[in-house]
Amino acid sequence: MRLNFKIILHFLGLLLCFNGGFMLAASLMSYVYNDGQAVNISLAGVAVIAAGLVLMINTRRHNKEMNKREGYVVVTFGWLIMALSGTLPYIFTDTIPSFTNAFFETISGYTTTGATILNDIEVLPEGILFWRSLTHWIGGMGIIVLAVAILPLLGIGGMQLFAAEAPGPSADKLHPRITDTAKRLWLIYVGYTAAETVLLNLAGMSFFDAINHSMCTVSTGGFSTKNASLAHWNANPLIQYIVMLFMFLAGMNFVLSYFIFKGRILRIIRDEEFKLYWRFIFVFTVIAALIIYFRADIAASTVAHPMVLGEAESAVRHALFQVLAVITTTGFVSADFTAWTPFLLVFFFGLMFLGGSAGSTAGGVKVVRHLILIRNGILEFRRTLHPNAVLPVRYNGNSISEKIVFNIKGFFIIYMLSFIIGALGFSMLGLDFESAIGVAASSLGNVGPALGEFSPVDNFYNMPTLGKWWCAFLMLIGRLELFTVLILLTPFFWNKR
Repeated sequence: MRLNFKIILHFLGLLLCFNGGFMLAASLMSYVYNDGQAVNISLAGVAVIAAGLVLMINTRRHNKEMNKREGYVVVTFGWLIMALSGTLPYIFTDTIPSFTNAFFETISGYTTTGATILNDIEVLPEGILFWRSLTHWIGGMGIIVLAVAILPLLGIGGMQLFAAEAPGPSADKLHPRITDTAKRLWLIYVGYTAAETVLLNLAGMSFFDAINHSMCTVSTGGFSTKNASLAHWNANPLIQYIVMLFMFLAGMNFVLSYFIFKGRILRIIRDEEFKLYWRFIFVFTVIAALIIYFRADIAASTVAHPMVLGEAESAVRHALFQVLAVITTTGFVSADFTAWTPFLLVFFFGLMFLGGSAGSTAGGVKVVRHLILIRNGILEFRRTLHPNAVLPVRYNGNSISEKIVFNIKGFFIIYMLSFIIGALGFSMLGLDFESAIGVAASSLGNVGPALGEFSPVDNFYNMPTLGKWWCAFLMLIGRLELFTVLILLTPFFWNKR
C-alpha cells in the first residue's frame, strides 16, 4: 500500500503553523521585556507560518484516511520539521548563529532533553529564553497530541498518531474518543504549569523565571534561565521543594493525575507502576542522602549557601532533588552529583536508564517496563521448576499477553544496543570512556546532564560537530520510544505491497 503523502504533508504544514504561532508568543514576551529582538522573532514566526500555509493549501485535497504507516511518518518527520523550523528564532536573532548548534539546542528542547551548547545563558534576550522553554513545553506532551485535538475540524482521525506518539508501552485512555483524551491531557498539563508558576512566584522567583521553569519542569525538560540551573536558588530551599513536587507529578502517568482531580484516589494507590515509582524515589533518595551526609562534600559541589537549614536537610534535599531530576529525566541541577563520590557517580549513571512512568512526559525505559521485566524474570525461575505450568505475568491484577511481554523485551534489548552503539559512536569521535557512556545514556534517555566532560556543571559546546548530530539522533529515537523512528530505517516499511 502506497503512503498517502498528501495527508502527511498537510499535517506537517499544520505543525509548522503551530510552531510559528508559538514563535509569535515568544516575540510577544520579547516585546514586553523590550529586549530588542521582538521583530526578529516575529519574522521567524511569520516565515514558519507562511511555509505551513503553503503546504496546507497545496495539499488541501487529500484522502482523509490515515493508517499506522503514515502515522509513524508524520510523528517522526513532524518532530524533525519542528526542530528544523525551531532553529529560526536563534538564527534570526544571531543568538546561536551556527546551524548545527541551533539545531542541537532546538532538538534538545523538543525532545525535553535539556542539554545545551550555550556558555552563558543569562545574557540571552528574554524572548529567546522564553522560546527555549517553549520548545520544552511543546515537546513535553507532544505537539502531535495537541494537534489531534483539532483534527476533527480537518476531517482526519487521530488514533494512529496517538498510538505512535503517546509515551510508554500503551496509551491508557481517559475517554473513548482520542481527541477528548488529548484535550484532557493538555488541560492537566496547562493546569500544572499555571499552578507551579504561581507557587514559584510566591516563593521568591520573578514571574519570568517562574513561568520558564514551570514549563521546563512540567515537560521534564531541564532548560533554565540561569547558568547554575536550580543551584542558583540553593539559598531558597522552598523553590527547590516546589520544583521537586512538580517533577514528581510530571514523572507520573498523566492519567493518574486525571484520577486525582476526579477524586478516585484508590485507583492511584492501587496502581502498581505508581507504587514502584515512588518506592524507587524513596529508596534511592535514602541511599544518596546517607552517602552525601557521611561521605560527600556538599559545599564543593554546590554554588552558594548549600546548607541553609543544616547539613542533614541539605543532604536530603540535594539527594531527593537529583534523584527526581534524573529518574524523571528533567535534568535540573542543584549540585554536581558527579563530584559526590565514585559510588554516587555510578549510582546516578544507573538511574539514567530508569525513566519515569508510562504516560508521563519523562523519557527513559519507563518504570512499567522494568516492573514487567522483573516479574517475568522471577517467573522464569518458577517456569524452570514447573515447565508445564501456565504462569502469566500480571499487572494491576490482569494477565499481560505474551505479545506485550515480548514487545517490552525487544524494546529493552534495542534500547541497550542503541546505548552501546551510541557510546561507540562518541568514542570514535574522541570522547573518553566516561564521557562517551555518559552522553549516550543521557541523550538516549533525554536526561540532559551527563558525565565526564559533559557533567551537570558543563555544557555541550565543545562536543565535536558530528557528535552533536549523533546526540540529536539519539535524543530523537529516545523521545519517540525507538520503534517509531527506527522502523522508518527498515526496508520493509517502505515496501509498496
